[in-house]
Parts: sequence; C-alpha cells; structure tokens
Amino acid sequence: MARLFPSHPLIVGSDHDETGAMKFETLFAGVAVGDFETARAWYERFFDRRADIVAHDTEVMWQTTSNGWVYIVSDVEHAGHSLVAIAVPDIDEAIAALRARGIESGPIERQSENAKKAIVIDPDGNSIGLVEAH
Repeated sequence: MARLFPSHPLIVGSDHDETGAMKFETLFAGVAVGDFETARAWYERFFDRRADIVAHDTEVMWQTTSNGWVYIVSDVEHAGHSLVAIAVPDIDEAIAALRARGIESGPIERQSENAKKAIVIDPDGNSIGLVEAH
C-alpha cells in the first residue's frame, strides 16, 4: 500500500545563507492533545502506522517528509488549538485513504489556480490542513 504522505526530498544547506540569515534543517510541528491515548490511536489511523518515535509516555512523533515531523503531546491546557498543514501529492487520493480508515475531512476547496485544501479535525478539535499544490 502506498504511503499517504510520502517523503519529499528537501534541500538542506549550511547553517546560514549568503546574507547571514539562519537556515533550518528540520521542522517539528506539535499538536497539543487532551486525551493522549485517544489521540494516539486516532493519529495512528491518520498516518496509517504507529509512531516513528516514542519520545516518552505522552509524546510521540511521525516523520512526514525527510526533514518534517508531526508530533502529539499531552497538553490539556492547549489541546484543540493546534494548526498543522501537510502537503500531499494528490489530495483526492489522500482524502479517500483517510475515509477508508474512518477519518472524514471537510470539503476539498480550491485555494488558488494551483492549490486545493481540505481540513481534517482530530478528536480534540485540532486542525490538519491537507494541501495539494502544483
């Protein structure tokens, strides 16, 4: 079965560019959840696999690209306020794969001439935007 979110090659350079601005190598997008075990099970369905890294009892991580990660962490105070966007190669295929695993999304909406987006809401109310751009 093809991965819903295949790795995308990213260009990583030195610590600073020619202007002296800092460069970054890896992105960790955090999602605060209230009920960790419920969220973990939901994200395992979302990504169609167990977490790639278990940081500790209340934080786990999934690698989404070669240098991009989504992690969930138990944080009742901030649960439901996270916003994450993930680029997918084919949004229709991604939404169909999620639906097959019992995860519904909002409608696929055109964002511009070259981009479409659909929103998935996790059990805590966090928003995951799936974006296809060409």
